[in-house]
Amino acid sequence: MQSFSQFIAQAHDGQILTTAPCRADLAGGTLDIWPLYLFHRGAVSVNIALDIQTACRMTPRDDREIHLKSHDTGREERFANLDDLLSAPAYAHPLAAYLVRYFQPSEGFLLETHSESPAGAGISGSSALMIATTAALARFVGQPLELEQLRVIAQNVEAQLIRVPTGCQDYYPAMYGGVNAIQLDVAGITREEIAVPFDEINQRFVLFYTGAPRQSGINNWEVFKQHINGDPQVVRNFSEISRIAQAMKRALAAQAWDTVEELIAEEWKLRRTNAPGITTPIIDKLMEVAKRNGARAAKVCGAGGGGCVLALIEKGTRSRVEEAIREHGGQPLDFRVAPEGLRFHHATRRQTAQV
Repeated sequence: MQSFSQFIAQAHDGQILTTAPCRADLAGGTLDIWPLYLFHRGAVSVNIALDIQTACRMTPRDDREIHLKSHDTGREERFANLDDLLSAPAYAHPLAAYLVRYFQPSEGFLLETHSESPAGAGISGSSALMIATTAALARFVGQPLELEQLRVIAQNVEAQLIRVPTGCQDYYPAMYGGVNAIQLDVAGITREEIAVPFDEINQRFVLFYTGAPRQSGINNWEVFKQHINGDPQVVRNFSEISRIAQAMKRALAAQAWDTVEELIAEEWKLRRTNAPGITTPIIDKLMEVAKRNGARAAKVCGAGGGGCVLALIEKGTRSRVEEAIREHGGQPLDFRVAPEGLRFHHATRRQTAQV
């Protein structure tokens, strides 16, 4: 299988190549699904863009054939033309196919995707890839889009794809990079950068994959239904999660790491009671291993049920924590904060504000 770095390096003039980073969420997840945040005043989701990248590469063809290929999953399919794709009952590469259905290019092309994220890792690999692919297709068909327009299209198409409501927070790290507070309000959604030195984040957090993929749509949908139906415990939990997320934004900005530790632990304690399956025996085991070796607090990324865990650690304990995780069956993921989001490569000029 072609590596991610090879995929990027082999792009050439005449192609469109985009990349967008994944994310780790620190607090306020699930609240970003409309209309849940409208029920919690001051709702915010806090997350970190990871230098774990997704990419889309588009190559024009001389005919009308459409060729879709995913390098990380090994799935690919061909269609004689757009009508052939539109009439297909199912797709081998549904993320790409659904976006092609929206943009409906008149020309033929090869659309290739790649991701550094493990499948079902809970670090928003699919949403980041949605941003990269949406941007590439918009450029291919000559449709200028501001970043917020790009986010709306990507989010709505992903909802069509997974057939449950989707949150908005995952798209902002993919678009902007950095450390983010996604403000969720009646007037709309806005992104604010949290001014914390990236090296502080790099030294204080460890990310590891539990080895078990998860499906965020399932867990989020169950919790969403309980909240909408007025389940008292779930509503109370999310009121507290909203409070924690607001405090997390302030604590990160102040680099108050003792408070960050307390908030991570408090949020995870609440979140794991929202629905069965949010935690698993392997998640609990690896969190305990991490804490015995230098982790101060830990939480699952995304909706839970598997995927990745993000742990706040004591400075200088990274190698010990990662080795212990590895010895017990987990997979540490090397990451740094991604300083920027969506990028165009091999273009006449790079655009980040408009595609």
